[in-house]
Order: sequence, then C-alpha cells, then structure tokens
Amino acid sequence: MVQEQGQIQELKLEQKLGQSITQQQLLQAQLVELPIAQLAERINAEMDDNPALEVLQPDEDEEWGTAAGADDESVTQEDDFDSALEREERQSALDDALASIGRDDEDLPVYQNGQAQGESGREEMVYGDSLSFYDQLNEQIGLMQMTDHERDIMEYLVGSLDDDGLLRKSLDIISDELAVYHNIDASVKEIAQVLRLLQEMDPPGIGARSLQECLLLQIRRKEHSRVQELMERVISDYFDDFTKKHWKRIQAGLKLSDIQVGALQKELHKLNPKPGASMGEAVGRSLQQITPDFIVDTQDDGTVTFTLNQGDVPELKVSQSFADSMKEYQQNPEHMSRQTKEALLYIKKKVDAAQSFIDAVRARRRTLTVTMRAIIQMQHQFFTDGDEASLHPMVLRDVAQKTGLDLSTVSRVSNSKYAQTRWGTFPLRHFFSDSYVTESGEELSTRKIKATLRDIIDAEDKHSPLSDEALMAALAGKGYTIARRTVAKYREQLGLPVARLRKV
Repeated sequence: MVQEQGQIQELKLEQKLGQSITQQQLLQAQLVELPIAQLAERINAEMDDNPALEVLQPDEDEEWGTAAGADDESVTQEDDFDSALEREERQSALDDALASIGRDDEDLPVYQNGQAQGESGREEMVYGDSLSFYDQLNEQIGLMQMTDHERDIMEYLVGSLDDDGLLRKSLDIISDELAVYHNIDASVKEIAQVLRLLQEMDPPGIGARSLQECLLLQIRRKEHSRVQELMERVISDYFDDFTKKHWKRIQAGLKLSDIQVGALQKELHKLNPKPGASMGEAVGRSLQQITPDFIVDTQDDGTVTFTLNQGDVPELKVSQSFADSMKEYQQNPEHMSRQTKEALLYIKKKVDAAQSFIDAVRARRRTLTVTMRAIIQMQHQFFTDGDEASLHPMVLRDVAQKTGLDLSTVSRVSNSKYAQTRWGTFPLRHFFSDSYVTESGEELSTRKIKATLRDIIDAEDKHSPLSDEALMAALAGKGYTIARRTVAKYREQLGLPVARLRKV
C-alpha cells in the first residue's frame, strides 16, 4: 500500500515537472518570437504584473539571476531617486499583498504600476498581439462557415500567399499540389469558390491574383458613389494607362475635369497594392520605424561580426525585498502559522515566476545569437560584398541542423527580426532562399536567378521589351533552364510588369 502511494506521488511529481517544463518552453517560444521593441514592452508588462521582478542597476550585485543585455550607462541622481521610489512602491505592494492573503480572491486588490486599485479602478491589461500575417487570416477562417473540405483548401490557399498577400500560383497548380502532396481532390472550380471567400476577408485585396484584381477588390468594398464608380472604371478599363500614369488619356476617355481627375487620383493613391504587408505588424499597433535586432559589422578584411541590439531592454533581477522575506519566513519553518505559510507560498510563487521570466530572456538571447551566427557563416559572402547573387541556397531546416534548434524555433526567430548590415537593413527572411539545380548539377539560390533576370530586363531594348517566353530563352542561354510560368513568377516577385507595360 505504501509502495503504491509512493508510485502515485512520483507520478504526480513527474506530471508536475512535465507541465513546468512545458510552460517554460512556451514562455521562451513567446519571447523568441518578439522583436526587440515588443520585448521591451513585454518586460515592462511583466514587471507591472509581478512585483518580485525588478531592474538590476549597474552598481548592484546580481544574486538571483539577470537577463542578458543592459547598456553600460552610469546612473544619474534622478535615476537613483526613481529607482528608490519604485522599490518603495513595490515594497508597499508586497506588504499590502501579504496582509490580504487569506481573503477571497475577488476581494484582493489589483496591482498596476505598484499601486492598488479598487473594484471600480480595475482595468484589463491589454498586451500587444504578436500574431503573424497567416495567424490573423486563420483566425478569420475560424469564424467562417465552411465544410472540412473547403477548410483544407482555404488553409492551403492562405499558405500559398506571398508576403504581400497576393496569390501568384495558378489554380491549376494549386489543384495539382493539393492532390500530390496532401491527397486532396479539389477541382479548379472548387478552389475558385473558396478563393472568393478568402478575398472577402480583411484586409481588402487579400488573395488577389494580380495587382489589378487587388485594387478592384478594394474599390468594390467601398460605399457606392460616383467616385467609386470612376475608380472602378479606371482600374477595369484604363489599367494600362493607370500604371503608366497617362492621366490625360484617362481624363479624355472618362470626360473628366481637372478637379475631378485630382480627386480621383487622391482616392486611388489610398489603395494598398500590398495588403499582406499591412498585416505583418502586431494587431492594434501602428506602423513603427524598424528597429533591428542584430547589428552586423563587416570589416574591410572580410571579417564579419555582430551584436544583439538591446534597445530599451533592461537587466532584470529578483526583488531583494522578496528574497529577504523568503529568508525571514524560512528561518523557523516548524513554528509557522497558517498565514505565514500562505505568505511564503505567495512570495515563492512570485519569485519563481520572476526567475523563470529572467531565464526565458536569457534563453532568447542565446537562441538569437546562435541563429544569427549560423546565418552569417552560411551567407558569409553576402555580408562581405552585399551582392544578392552571393546568397547561397538556405532554408530554415539548414539553420536548424547547424544550430541544433527546433525548426519552429528558427522560424520564430526569422519571422519578425531584422539585421542592420553594411549594405542596408534586411529582414532575416531575406537571407533564406530555395535552391535550383542546373543541368550540370550545380545548386544555385533562386535569388541568383532573379538577379540574372533583373539584369536581362534592365539591359533589354525598352522600345521592344522581352516577353516571358523570350526571357525564358535568355535565362536558358545563361544556364538557367526554367519554365515560362516560373519566369513570370520571379518577374512579379521582383515587382517588374509584363513586356507591354515595360514598353516606352
């Protein structure tokens, strides 16, 4: 019987440890995904929620652990005063919390910025949402009524969107891919029906198969008016003139006055040619200036080094007042009262949460460091010369294998981080590229093919620009044998129009 009870206790302990590890891994995954600006906000929110978590000042000895990466700046008298005031407020919050232990949860005060609020002053703390572009679309999918078959098609369509929110794969290709890779039998007609549902989602223009369709989808969402009608006619009937800015032809064709043309131009300029880009930031946040997470420095001798940008992220520690309180309550454990035990449990919970958060911030730093080191090692030539053609084929799995990190972890690091280099500031995704194997067996980055394609178009006769068929032949002459539809895809990804729109 005793042995059985011991086995049950051991099982419960293993379950508890498993849950603890899972929670810590989840916290680490959340912090790894955050760019530097949002990490600073998350730390501030965590400090507001947990009075056991404080900023470690440069002149303090670290006892309980720190987060990596504070700036080595001297502390002014004003900083000392603010820190002392903050510590005093947190101590007061601790005292009030300890005094209130034992009451029902709904009677406990709510602490925000170190000050207690009554029921009337309670305010829900809203933290920044870090959902990705695809996560936000999938949230909308969850609210739609559709069959499981339609949902499978929808999820594949969303996964096929480019970063700008447009769908550049043909429905025939999508139908083939669904059948081959996912064993889903979907006709082009069925896919087109689901695509229409996708195009009804936000932001307007999502899921369009061309710039023209993207703009028309946005216009048709607008309230019906004379201006809305004219906008639709411009994009439907005068799209070539619109892309070439031939407003005199548009004005003559629609018989508009100069004032009307000016108003029409103003409204058309409000349309978004890249609706997916507007969803790349966190929900509820306005566009902010990009803050790079990595500062990459390339020396003239080819040496490449990098540092993590710490921004406004402070070093952290466990509150000394909480640590002292734990020692005080642990001195005579056998003579503890019920209230004392409850107080110790409260303190321990806050201290453990603070230490877990500090460890997660440390883990984030280590993860970002090994990921960026691997990227630089694999793409060293690009960081040396800044030539996109120097980017080697590299996918997430390559970095995962080199670092020993999970594929999902590498993806989280790469999705929302930027690197400032000698050649400009780039999203980490910029350094990833699929591979292309030539007829001779050489593996090349698709970026090299795109760079060659751009060079061919730049050098073409603008009075007689090359068609996609001619571009395909020109690439084949340089050793890149790819299909015409692949040429069209790469050309569109480079933001280059078809031949008739490149003609001058």
